[in-house]
Amino acid sequence: MRRTLCLPYSINRLLLLGCLLLSVRGQAQTASPRQLYPGLFEAVQLAHVFPDNKTFVDAVGREQPEAILRAYQQQKDQPGFDLKAFVAMHFIAPGEVGGHYQSQVSAGIRHHIDTLWTVLQRQPDTGTQFSSLLPLPRPYIVPGGRFREVYYWDSYFTMLGLQQSHRTPVIRDMVDNFAYLIDQYGFIPNGNRTYYLTRSQPPFFALMVNLLAEEEGEATLVRYQPQLLREYAFWMGGTDSLQQPGTMHRMVVKMPNGEVLNRYWDSSQQPREESYAEDVAAAKQSKQTPDAFYQNVRAAAASGWDFSTRWFGPDGQLGSIQTLDIVPVDLNCLLYYLESTLARTYQLQGNAAQAKTFHNKAKQRKKAILAYCWDKNAGWFQDYNLRLKQRSMVPTLAGVYPLAFGLASSSQAKKVADVLKDKFLKDGGLVTTLNQSGQQWDAPNAWAPLQWLAIDGLERYHQSALARTIATRWVHLNASVFQQTGKLMEKYNVLDTQLKAGGGEYPLQDGFGWTNGVLLKLMNRYKLEGTETGK
Repeated sequence: MRRTLCLPYSINRLLLLGCLLLSVRGQAQTASPRQLYPGLFEAVQLAHVFPDNKTFVDAVGREQPEAILRAYQQQKDQPGFDLKAFVAMHFIAPGEVGGHYQSQVSAGIRHHIDTLWTVLQRQPDTGTQFSSLLPLPRPYIVPGGRFREVYYWDSYFTMLGLQQSHRTPVIRDMVDNFAYLIDQYGFIPNGNRTYYLTRSQPPFFALMVNLLAEEEGEATLVRYQPQLLREYAFWMGGTDSLQQPGTMHRMVVKMPNGEVLNRYWDSSQQPREESYAEDVAAAKQSKQTPDAFYQNVRAAAASGWDFSTRWFGPDGQLGSIQTLDIVPVDLNCLLYYLESTLARTYQLQGNAAQAKTFHNKAKQRKKAILAYCWDKNAGWFQDYNLRLKQRSMVPTLAGVYPLAFGLASSSQAKKVADVLKDKFLKDGGLVTTLNQSGQQWDAPNAWAPLQWLAIDGLERYHQSALARTIATRWVHLNASVFQQTGKLMEKYNVLDTQLKAGGGEYPLQDGFGWTNGVLLKLMNRYKLEGTETGK
């Protein structure tokens, strides 16, 4: 049962409540694998007992953690001790999502997507003992492959497809799950795993609620108002502690002229448990202290863009990562939308005072985004580096968010469209950045959510021809790969459409939730079936 707040609340009271919730619940968080298995955890991850570090953190202990640790301490120094065999004896390793599913290419891509909704769906969790999984009360869709749990921002783009498939009950279940996570932990974690409880992801909850409202009416907005307010309290917590321009606290930062904007953040300064060995190795190549490096890496993971030269220093290397110094244009557009949605919920309740409060907050944020992120000379929206007091020099597809959320002027939108066409548009769609660094959120890779936001933003500003071109090329690439492999991928190479996408800390994944959702939405919007050349 969803708990509700007594309304109305002042925003300062909400921020205090959010901080109190986080403090109390933080003490009662479920322990992560590293906390449960100290010593053994590090040994397993650094020895690469599993090729992918995420496998062990998703494994389930066969007995009490204390018993496993006791056995490890007794056996680890004995001659002939086999760590891999020990792990196999005491843990149940997880399988790939949809690992036994065989697609039918001849049945077509629409049939494939419709079937995958069932393959990727998980029933309500029962709370498996000795598991890192955070149980959810309702069914949900996972991305696929190694991603065996729900992911925050992935889920919105998956829902776009669920809406096209007329699966409103699944959308409602997923929104209820995210509301449950907010009620339970004070925020929506990166995913429903204990090792994700230190960070969130791009805040798309307000978009999910509005999507559900399209199907079930505006009363939906009011129904989820308590959780929308709590999410806002989480992101804005500590605002009152910012005294001087340039100061930062968790997700909030004080801009040069006194405005408050947001950044991505993770509360831990340890290596990510799901990428432990990779983080330990990378920290040795950085000039930063390990604590600073790990927190910057984690903050990049909170952005969903892990990793990209977007977050790196001038050398373009992971060792110079500076996520915590960057005020991202995409994040602040999402929070503008959250503020606007909250204003609408109060308007629907007839609470004009609170509606005006949140409308003004959105208005002030919009003004700040345009002031700090619009680069007139480049004709592009950029992130802002608070430490350097200047806009980033790395153009990325995050620059389309002001179009997607209606913050840009018509002239700005026209300039963004020109840059998209001249620099970002490739044979298979829009490249993520213009840098080929080997990182997965750089060229030559492209990702479904960014294609959708660019296309939708262009349509909002009547740049329909370019929007259709991007959609056609993306659909054709997705369909072409499906014809060759029977799979829909996590990401795609749009520079050389004959090659698979690369980079990242794990092999290319298929499934794939957000690709399926965006593809179906675009096919329906533009009446495409994937046979067009896209030229």
